[in-house]
Amino acid sequence: MKALELNKINKLTFSIEDIASALSVTKDSAKVSANRYVKSNFLIRLKNNLYMLSNKINSLTESELFKIANIIQVPSYVSFTSALSYYSVTSQQLQGIIESAALKRTKEVNTQIVTFNYLILKKEFYNNFVFTNEFFIATPEKALADIIYLSSMNRYQCDFEAIDFKKIDKETVTKLLTITNTKSINYWNKLCKRYKI
Repeated sequence: MKALELNKINKLTFSIEDIASALSVTKDSAKVSANRYVKSNFLIRLKNNLYMLSNKINSLTESELFKIANIIQVPSYVSFTSALSYYSVTSQQLQGIIESAALKRTKEVNTQIVTFNYLILKKEFYNNFVFTNEFFIATPEKALADIIYLSSMNRYQCDFEAIDFKKIDKETVTKLLTITNTKSINYWNKLCKRYKI
């Protein structure tokens, strides 16, 4: 099966050009092959001209999945409960879901194993993320601030009971929220009282 030649591509994700090279065909032929392989579940189309092998997604590490999350929508960074879980700040686990903050659009990308969720933030609130292990991720305080910002507007649901607030710097979260709106700040103040932060 010619498709097996794609196993030789030594990349996490790849393009039509990579497929054309691996199969020794033209770019147009590679597009036709890619469509056929996606329909037969041999390939996963993550977005336009971005693919990965279906049989590899099961064995990806958390870091590799976060890296893919960054690539699917640019710019974006891993945040919300996904980031808090990464830092062991929450015991809440999102099975098969990776959440990211984005600037362009709110969207969802489904694969057989993982769903990549992108939640839009306003430009001035798109900050305080770091680059580590080849992916962008919010700091713990920023991940929580992102949650509070969207939760205050009923655009996100979080199990606050699962969060270990002792691992969070209250003043940093407060400072981050000052550029959002009164609703977010009031929501945070109520959480602080309720959980004695």
